[in-house]
Amino acid sequence: YETPRGRWIGEAEYSLLRSLLQPEMGSSLLDIGCGTGYFTRLFARDTQGFMVGIDPDKDWLAYARKQAAGAETFVAARAEALPFPDRAFDCTVSVTALCFIANQAQALREIIRVTRRRFVLGLLNRRSLLYLEKGRAGGAGGYRGAHWHTASEIRTLLQALPVTRLTF
Repeated sequence: YETPRGRWIGEAEYSLLRSLLQPEMGSSLLDIGCGTGYFTRLFARDTQGFMVGIDPDKDWLAYARKQAAGAETFVAARAEALPFPDRAFDCTVSVTALCFIANQAQALREIIRVTRRRFVLGLLNRRSLLYLEKGRAGGAGGYRGAHWHTASEIRTLLQALPVTRLTF
């Protein structure tokens, strides 16, 4: 997100995430697969609530902690086994993390378990130009090994879970 193109992408993604989550001031938020903490920091800045970013990569978490601007907390954890009680967060966001998780259904069950109000998933779209450029043949660069979803796959994953008012 440090190049002009990266900043534009990050700002567009954050704007979309924020409009979908609609967090209130003081909301608690969990960022699953937070990586360097980019979105965690932005939500912390704008909502001034309790923000937690989780990621299994300790190097990324170390970077995120160094960049922390406020009350963000960063925890080494996996989406399939979140170390939080039921309904611990008002909102949960996860941008592309699900695309790198083998047991996606378990990760979704955990997201639903810890979320009180609303969650948003940012996924890699198999019907996108980005897929044609970076996703085919196992993926390239940071997309290597990613699962690129279709809307019907996500509907199927969520079908057996207690989720209402889906928006795609």
